[in-house]
Amino acid sequence: MNAATQTVDLKKGAGSARLSPGYFARRSLWDWLYALLVLGAGAYTLFLYGDHMDVYEKSILVGTVPSLIALAWFWGPVRLLTVVVAALSLLAIWLYQVDGVPQVARADEAFLLKYFISSQSAILWMSVLFFMATAFYWLGIFSRANADAFEKIGSRLTWVAVTLALVGSFVRWYESYLLGPDIGHIPVSNLYEVFVLFAWLTAAYYLYYEDRYQTRRMGAFAMLVVSAAVGFLLWYTVVREAHEIQPLVPALQSWWMKLHVPANFIGYGTFAIAAMLAFAYLIKQSAGETRWYKLAPLWILGVVLCFEPLVFRRGATDGGGSYWFIYFGISALIVGGILAARRRIAERLPALEVMDDVMYKAIAVGFAFFTIATVLGALWAAEAWGGYWSWDPKETWSLITWFVYAFTLHIRYTRGISGRAIAWLSLLGFLAVIFTYYGVNFLLSGLHSYA
Repeated sequence: MNAATQTVDLKKGAGSARLSPGYFARRSLWDWLYALLVLGAGAYTLFLYGDHMDVYEKSILVGTVPSLIALAWFWGPVRLLTVVVAALSLLAIWLYQVDGVPQVARADEAFLLKYFISSQSAILWMSVLFFMATAFYWLGIFSRANADAFEKIGSRLTWVAVTLALVGSFVRWYESYLLGPDIGHIPVSNLYEVFVLFAWLTAAYYLYYEDRYQTRRMGAFAMLVVSAAVGFLLWYTVVREAHEIQPLVPALQSWWMKLHVPANFIGYGTFAIAAMLAFAYLIKQSAGETRWYKLAPLWILGVVLCFEPLVFRRGATDGGGSYWFIYFGISALIVGGILAARRRIAERLPALEVMDDVMYKAIAVGFAFFTIATVLGALWAAEAWGGYWSWDPKETWSLITWFVYAFTLHIRYTRGISGRAIAWLSLLGFLAVIFTYYGVNFLLSGLHSYA
């Protein structure tokens, strides 16, 4: 190639670079309008409540604004979601006012609050809609003629459920301050609140991959874990009256909680998605298997995944013990039914390569956030107890969980191992996650026993 030809090629390359729009140039009008809306809302919040916030809370608010804009620019549906959630939350706050004075009693007086957008009403609607969405996704699995229509309905119901979960969480935050300034706190402090957080985070993460891969065929399995969480949430609400807003225990009265807990549950949610798709992967691989002893481990594992959180409850046979046995029976029947219908299910599931890719990416995202949460937890521990690490049971099991997923990613990166091995490791990792959160809290004593 002579110098003249090289010069022409360089000019063509430069011209192509100039014609290719940059990141900001690719933003639509709606992207910029959304960014201005979020910036305005953040500035107004800082102006209105800045005097009541410390430097850490202001930093969180300032960091949230660009993060929310970047997230919406990365995944378009977030724009509409945040606008609708903000509008409904502000409507609920306005309905609590009487002559400019907020009153808790309005929750039982105003029609919209009582039946739709008070925190408890919104969360109950969330629960119903998640159950319905799961049912429609499974109808899509078994339907011959209307599979796509059923799955589309399931997807729409999941979006509405996520919206109401967020509305319920934000309104609950506001309601906690109505009960008293010393009671007010971000709703991520107890088992009830974090189960709501887990449900909508897991569902939202699944919806991203549904959009990313343009397939709704993973929804039946992904939404099973959300429905299981909602089932526990409803039991916890009825038997323990856990929906009542309680003051924070001293150990949780820290701004670190506002960072550590959400980061942790992003990790838990993505690990849950990976585990459910791992189970689906193994079901698809075993579609032609007829030997019962080859299928038995899958059945046992599926039941354990459903039932493991419950066996860690102290006094499992007291105060609602029959619930545990009913739950176990339903879990066994569901998993058995899935195995019995494995051939039909395998036909509707995406290709093994797609599920393997989603598993891997979900673990990678979860591992990143779980690592961040672990570091934040160490910083919180240093402030609360004077040391970054004390080998408390919660810390020890968190480290074990971290190593399981670190090993999974390591063999994927360095050895190129994928498929069945990663699926089993995903399930093993999620069992470790469940024990880290439940087993440690309810079986072992330590600094984190308050959870």
